[in-house]
Amino acid sequence: MANAVHDPGYHDTKQAHLKRLRRIEGQIRGLQRMVEEDKYCIDVLTQISAATKALESVALNLLDEHLHHCVAHAIEQGGEEVDLKITEASDAIARLVRS
Repeated sequence: MANAVHDPGYHDTKQAHLKRLRRIEGQIRGLQRMVEEDKYCIDVLTQISAATKALESVALNLLDEHLHHCVAHAIEQGGEEVDLKITEASDAIARLVRS
């Protein structure tokens, strides 16, 4: 088994994340069906918004876990790793904000 230092920040909540992602996958399949069945545009857009929010929620949870696990560990260790992890987190936040 991998050393706890090398486990991802979401290691302890992995199953919950997978469950949530499977639920989102079902939402996406539902969207495909809606388009196949020529559902009303606004209804499709509403469901797209819901799926987007669900993905954003997963992303924010993963980011929080990254900060509490990976960034916190780097701070404890000190050195160049601190700057690297903070830059990674900042870049991830920027990508989330732009999306």
